[in-house]
Amino acid sequence: MIETKTQIRVRYGETDQMGVVYHGNYATYYEVARTEAFRQIGLPYAQMEADGIRLPVLELFSKFHRSAFYDELLTIVVKVKEMPTIRIRFDCEIYNERGQLINEGYATLVFLDIARNRPTRMPSYIEEFLQKFF
Repeated sequence: MIETKTQIRVRYGETDQMGVVYHGNYATYYEVARTEAFRQIGLPYAQMEADGIRLPVLELFSKFHRSAFYDELLTIVVKVKEMPTIRIRFDCEIYNERGQLINEGYATLVFLDIARNRPTRMPSYIEEFLQKFF
């Protein structure tokens, strides 16, 4: 299993008139955290793109438990619990500064061959690299 943590401070422009993070921003938080997860394990997303692979989102789910507020430091825990094949699922948990779970969800992405613009199996070099986590 892969597990990483990324922190994000809530910016003013991410909140509504009540100072609460607008729900649409959580998809961006998930994206930032999964990009950082790849970087933290030594597999930068930019390198995959250079190698002809993209990872578009296939599905996105988000459940809200508490509000996040302007200037809070959020911790996003990302987990990949199963070895990917054509798809990879990133489970996300977001905690506030008090360690309270405020949001949980997941994003499922699909490996896409850029040249063919078609879904593809995970490239063998990525599979070999990820084996050590599973």
